[in-house]
Amino acid sequence: MKPVNLVLALAVTGIFLLLLNNWPLTKPGEQKTIEAGNRYFEDGHYADASKSFAAIIEQDPNNVEAIRGLARSYMQMGKQNEALELFNRAIAITPNYAPSYANRGILHDRMQQYPLAIADYRRALQLQPDLAKGPGWLTRFLRNQAERPPSILDRLNYLQQELQKPETEQLLQMPEKDQQQRPYKIDSQ
Repeated sequence: MKPVNLVLALAVTGIFLLLLNNWPLTKPGEQKTIEAGNRYFEDGHYADASKSFAAIIEQDPNNVEAIRGLARSYMQMGKQNEALELFNRAIAITPNYAPSYANRGILHDRMQQYPLAIADYRRALQLQPDLAKGPGWLTRFLRNQAERPPSILDRLNYLQQELQKPETEQLLQMPEKDQQQRPYKIDSQ
C-alpha cells in the first residue's frame, strides 16, 4: 500500500472510531429525562431520580445511562440488591466503563463484601487511572464539598492495609468517613 493511501486509510479509520466513541447512547427524546434524573440525583432527591431513570428503562430496557443512574440512585437509597443487579447489568452492556466498576465497588464496600470491592476498585483504576484523583474542584464546588472526599484509590489502599491485620484489629467501616464517598458519574459512554 502506498504511503498516501495508508495515511488516508488511517485518517478515515480514526474519524470513524472518534464518531463511534462519541455516538450518543440515549435517544434524543430520552435525554431530557436522563438529565432530569441526574439533576435530582445531584440534589439528593434519589427517589425522584430513580423514577426518572425507571421511566426510561420501561421504554428502553437496555438504556445503559438510565440503568447506571437507577443503580446509583438505589445505592444511595439503601436498595443494595437492586443496585447490585443494575450495576451488573450496566457492566454486561459496557464492560470497559470504569465508573460502573467504581460504583459497584462502593456498593460491595457498603455491603461489607470487601474482596469484591477491592476487585472492582482495581478494575476501575485499571480501566481509568485518573479515577484515583477523585472528584475535581469544580465537582466538589457544585456539591459544596470543601474537603476532597476519599477516592476509590484511598479506599482500596485502606482496605488492603486493614485486611492484612489480624481480624480483631481490623477497622473496615468508619460510617462518618464512608458516607463522604460519592458515586461516580462521568458524562458520555
